[in-house]
Amino acid sequence: MSDLNPYEKFLDGRPLDAILEATPVAIAQFLKGLTDEAAAIRPAPGKWSPAEIVCHLADCEIVFAFRLRQTLAEDAPVIQPFDQDKWAATYPGIPATHASQVFSALRSWNLTLIRAALPAAAKRPVTHPERGAMTFQTIVETMAGHDINHLNQLHKIATIA
Repeated sequence: MSDLNPYEKFLDGRPLDAILEATPVAIAQFLKGLTDEAAAIRPAPGKWSPAEIVCHLADCEIVFAFRLRQTLAEDAPVIQPFDQDKWAATYPGIPATHASQVFSALRSWNLTLIRAALPAAAKRPVTHPERGAMTFQTIVETMAGHDINHLNQLHKIATIA
């Protein structure tokens, strides 16, 4: 596993844009069988509910959107880390379906940018204060691995429910 991309181990060989494009569809499919109330139930103490996972993905898509654009617009920028648990404090009461719609719209917008920028921008440098020097490509790979990680969590929740 790369220190630059802690989600690299989840990548499965599919093209990154195919993974990124499939995630909103997979989330919508997962939520189709759940009420917002059922999606808000945590599978275990200290674990996020499906709704919280989808809210987290929507928030991360905002973060990735800024990081991608900052990497394209600035020379070797330093990106801002964030505390996902502090951000998650705002999730209770947000319907999973709403978070899914937000995620889907943001992802579509980010995919438009990614497809236009790659492969030419793949090696544009960026620094993460906690992970070190990386590239535009590393951010895209992180997005895809992050997606797969959380889709696996949703699948696990579905099998124990």
